Amino acid sequence: MTSIIYKNKILLYALLFLIGLLSSFSLPPYNLFYVNFFSYPVFLLILLSYSKNKINSFIIGWIFGFGYFISNLYWITYALKFEDIFKSLIPFTLILIPLFLGLFYGFSTLMFSFFNPKKNILSILILTTSLSFFEYVRSFLFGGFPWNLISSSFVNHLEFIQLLSFTGTYAFNSIIILLFLLPTILFFNYKKIFKINILIVSLLILLTNYYWGSLSIKEYESAESEDLGFTIKIISPKISINRYFQNESPRKFISELIGISEPNPSNETIFIFPEGILSSIYFEDLKTFETLFSSNYSKKHKIILGMNINENQKIYNSLLVLNNELNILGIYYKNKLVPFGEYLPFEKILGNLGFKKITQGYQSFSSHNLRNPIKLNNFNFLPLICYEVIFSGKINKSKKNFDFILNISEDGWFGNSIGPFQHFSHSIFRSIEEGKYLIRSSNNGISGFISPKGQVIDKILTTDKGFVEFNSFKMSNKTIFSSQGNKIFFYFLSIYISLIFFFKIREKQ
Repeated sequence: MTSIIYKNKILLYALLFLIGLLSSFSLPPYNLFYVNFFSYPVFLLILLSYSKNKINSFIIGWIFGFGYFISNLYWITYALKFEDIFKSLIPFTLILIPLFLGLFYGFSTLMFSFFNPKKNILSILILTTSLSFFEYVRSFLFGGFPWNLISSSFVNHLEFIQLLSFTGTYAFNSIIILLFLLPTILFFNYKKIFKINILIVSLLILLTNYYWGSLSIKEYESAESEDLGFTIKIISPKISINRYFQNESPRKFISELIGISEPNPSNETIFIFPEGILSSIYFEDLKTFETLFSSNYSKKHKIILGMNINENQKIYNSLLVLNNELNILGIYYKNKLVPFGEYLPFEKILGNLGFKKITQGYQSFSSHNLRNPIKLNNFNFLPLICYEVIFSGKINKSKKNFDFILNISEDGWFGNSIGPFQHFSHSIFRSIEEGKYLIRSSNNGISGFISPKGQVIDKILTTDKGFVEFNSFKMSNKTIFSSQGNKIFFYFLSIYISLIFFFKIREKQ
């Protein structure tokens, strides 16, 4: 059976596509991480059979990556359903984006083939290093898209992922790749006792990490809560994106938002609304509704919401902090824009061909380069808009101290899909990495309050609307990763490379 598959390229490519597809079910919301203990060893064994042929090695990685991404990124096409101009692009988007992202797996296996690997531990190290490196490159090249790294498959197992506070996501991702590849050793020509020892040592390391993670969580849980001195309400309104394209009255939207937030004039409260919740108007137009705000919110209230701002003929996707009279108390302009969603790459060329960004309007948003914490009630909130939360090691650009990560988002573009669950998983990773509480307000997504240990203290699912509120927190220490950032990934990379050269030298002796 195996020889038939190896001789028949169509069957071989179908198998690679299927095991890539299988691996995608390890990601949120399925979280079947254990499937990778099968798919990754099969992937490596196939690769070893063709590693002498550079083109075949590249194709093997590319097809595996294509199968992996086509299953977990299909939701991108939902964003093209709102306007007729984009609907014809859905089949191309469904195929071309996974094909492009699969290239990073192809380059990984191409690099692997240059080391002339054999069926030994060295091949596991080489593939771990090449996959880790190109996954890091994927996270930054052309603006970066670090979505659905294989390490996300452990998001529901908080004891294991406390290691993020030391390693960060990219170094942790390399550890997870190594873990999934280790069972391949069972198929190598080593003595049985050696194989058993390797697996026992690996299991002991895993159990030690689990035990340490459990202690870390218990230590946090045993700490006493402190009173904030005010209440924070995270609003999840679940307003359909279709309504933004129907020119409904902003007054109706605002009245609906006020009703969901249930303001109490005597309670000091910060209300946090999602990104672009009034995207049909600019902030300049919001002043028309000042009376509506001042009559429902009191001087004890502050309002945080995402809005578009038109400034000097530039449009910014912004996070605003307002008082009940709509005076600006703080402002943040989004730094990291979504390609094609918020701006059109090569706009002069593509614009002349009739293309536009997916969100409303033809003019692209402008990006900003500052991200400073916003101080409110003696606490510092680090602002992130939508997918800015997915960039590990890049959220605290100013290196200033902060108390909470504040992420507002609009997940309606994902439709009724797995996208919102994947997006929310990044919030859990960022909270552990930075050792900070994360506040997330999402329209048509998952809103919630996440502890510095990644525990979801409270949340509202995509199917519901309402609010989450809290008025206390526990102090947390600054993490090693928050100080060192992604330099830690390169420390790990240097260790892998050193081990590869060490084993290479041993091979020649």
